[in-house]
Amino acid sequence: MHQIKIDKILGSRRISNYCWATIIFLGGLSFFLAGLSSYLKVELLPFTKSTNLLFVPQGIIMIFYGTTAILISLFLWLTIIWNVGSGYNEFNRDLGLITIFRLGFPGKNRILQLQYQINEIYSIKVSIQEGLTPKREIYLKTKDKREIPLTQVGQSILLSEIEEQAASLAKFLGVVLEGINEI
Repeated sequence: MHQIKIDKILGSRRISNYCWATIIFLGGLSFFLAGLSSYLKVELLPFTKSTNLLFVPQGIIMIFYGTTAILISLFLWLTIIWNVGSGYNEFNRDLGLITIFRLGFPGKNRILQLQYQINEIYSIKVSIQEGLTPKREIYLKTKDKREIPLTQVGQSILLSEIEEQAASLAKFLGVVLEGINEI
């Protein structure tokens, strides 16, 4: 019987990123066109009176904010297209090997692949921080005290779900689980 566990990691292709990229693009385009309308004295946006704006300083500021928002939107769309952050965690007890694989931005360092022997692993650590921006993360803790994150960035996980995932993984790897009793 093969003893391999693979956890897929969702990268930038999530609904919230699609929504934010679209909203920021539309807002930036509106600001840019309003600023350009004040310069050209031609209504480029329907249902507005952008030609009534003074180009200096309002029009220039609107063009600047619009350009900035469009560039931020472009960055978000590129991270979605390149699926930055996606990958998998593979725990292979047959080979005694753990592989952490992630995609980054294009270039010579696009692929991040870390491999560890299971016997190098000390524990599975759960880190939970509540508050305005709660963090619930699972880490692979090596015997030399390095902590490698295993959960998706920005993923909101239920407390019971993260406990179950961490306990299941610790049992599968035969290592201790730390951080649960501190909750």
